[in-house]
Amino acid sequence: MSHLENIQTWLAKNNYQIGYISDYQNIQYFTGFSSDPVERTLALFIFPDQDPFIFAPALEVEAVKEAGWNFPVYGYLDHEDPYSIIKDKILQRISQPKRWAIEKGNLNVSRFEQLQQKFPNAKFNGNLTPVIQKERLIKTADEIEKLRIAGKWADFAFEVGFKALTTKRTEQDVVAEIEYALKQKGIMHTSFDTIVQSGTNAAEPHGAPKKDFIQPNKLVLFDLGVIYDGYISDASRTVAFGQINQKSQDIYKICLEAQLTAQAAAKPGITAAELDRIARNIIEKAGYGQYFIHRLGHGMGQSEHEFPSIMEGNDLVLKPGMCFSIEPGIYIPGIAGVRIEDCVYVTADGVEPFTHTSKDLKILPVK
Repeated sequence: MSHLENIQTWLAKNNYQIGYISDYQNIQYFTGFSSDPVERTLALFIFPDQDPFIFAPALEVEAVKEAGWNFPVYGYLDHEDPYSIIKDKILQRISQPKRWAIEKGNLNVSRFEQLQQKFPNAKFNGNLTPVIQKERLIKTADEIEKLRIAGKWADFAFEVGFKALTTKRTEQDVVAEIEYALKQKGIMHTSFDTIVQSGTNAAEPHGAPKKDFIQPNKLVLFDLGVIYDGYISDASRTVAFGQINQKSQDIYKICLEAQLTAQAAAKPGITAAELDRIARNIIEKAGYGQYFIHRLGHGMGQSEHEFPSIMEGNDLVLKPGMCFSIEPGIYIPGIAGVRIEDCVYVTADGVEPFTHTSKDLKILPVK
């Protein structure tokens, strides 16, 4: 069965008349059409026993058709009330649409209130969010192949970034070098804003690259990824730009041990929480537990942060086909930051990474 058919089956089994998908990334997953509508309304409506339809801004209608969508698509102009048109299209199919399932993890309050106003007798108590999370959880062989290719481009980006390091360039300059090189190869989009952080700046895990020049004899953290055919890569490497002090060497060694040990331990049957604990124990025993301030990993696929979270309290059992990151980090304010990350997919007896850039401490010459 297709992903759409699985949702139709779930709607029928749970006695819902309509499923309303509002997250544009989930719409891409089910339809092949990719677009961030920003403030406009983009929606996918699925029915248990009728054809689905996409509702989109008028300027996107032809793009929906070109994406291979074989069911109806309806558009609206900017001056029109989208939910009035949605109401009309729904009532053409169902005379009394009372039982709805929505994405409770995505649909915002404003749009939900508009929906309630148009359908005052309806109940919106079905939650599609966990259903879609589970649908997206196990990747197909085709999806894994796209993720593998995206990973190769991340490896290319690392190579470019490492070569671009010089005291004459800022963090932002190095990001520009990486992204320009990718675009020259036809890779037009990164999966998130590329991160390059030098020295103490790397102690801020999600800090933006600054106009600060690359510091000699310091660690430099790279976190990057690309989008390939709708699927992403996400990986982190930390390198030494020149000769680094013993403290920086120590935290790198500990973080590397945590990453390699967790990656080696990941396999079907272990839980997400157990995997997080394996990496966290190593960092805690070395005395740096307070500086590992995020979960071990997150799911990935068409989005850089998907279900599941690899973290304490999550007893989800790993199964073949699941894809997620393994990315321990140690961030000491005013001193240094290290993160080492591969995204992996679960096989029958372990995991395989999508990126293959060496994780041994790379010492690059200062220039």
